[in-house]
Amino acid sequence: MKLRFPVLAMLGAAAIACGGAAVAAEATPRENLLNFSASARLEVVQDLLGITLAVTREGSDAAAVQAQLKQVLDAALSEAKLAAKAGAMEVRTGGFSLYPRHDKNGRINGWQGRAELVLEGKDTQRVAAAAGRLAGMNVTSVGYSLSPELTDKHEASVTAEAIQQYRARAAELARQFGYGGYTLGEVSVHSGQQDGNPRPVMYRAQNADMAMAEAPVPTEPGKGVISATVSGSVRLTN
Repeated sequence: MKLRFPVLAMLGAAAIACGGAAVAAEATPRENLLNFSASARLEVVQDLLGITLAVTREGSDAAAVQAQLKQVLDAALSEAKLAAKAGAMEVRTGGFSLYPRHDKNGRINGWQGRAELVLEGKDTQRVAAAAGRLAGMNVTSVGYSLSPELTDKHEASVTAEAIQQYRARAAELARQFGYGGYTLGEVSVHSGQQDGNPRPVMYRAQNADMAMAEAPVPTEPGKGVISATVSGSVRLTN
């Protein structure tokens, strides 16, 4: 029993020593640390065209409205798949919604539904022509973006440029603060596409003859931005 207190005292002393070391580590001087960031960006013509088409129906019976939507969507999907080609154009269904309409007393007096079909691909002429052939559906939006392949092609060079700018900036800042150089601290690198400014285009057939005329949907690509940012700290040295 007499040994208990010296052992506890030794353990307490060890804990205090460890705690003191941790505090000392946290209190390590952070003089000459400089935090900043550098970025690089590249504008490229967007190569991926996406077109969304939609059909709406309404009626007093929910099941009937749903069946009408499905009929139009299935027919358009079958037609679009004839033009689909791996790497050139992909076809997928979009949203499918059915919701009630209410009268002024809050009672359900009908149903309205909407179904979407999405065409997307790098063969922009194929995508636009296919969209123009789909009867029974209206084009609701047209938008361009950067494909993953195009992004990957340029991302490495943009990242290398951002790193070069970061190092050049570090050397210049060291000189301006009167130091001879620097050593790298903790640094992070982020790269990828920047969110662009999508330009949705509303395009509706004026009549049934136009809808069946296989007229390609008018499109014009914009530019997307691939960017890289390097941020972190350096320690200025003499």
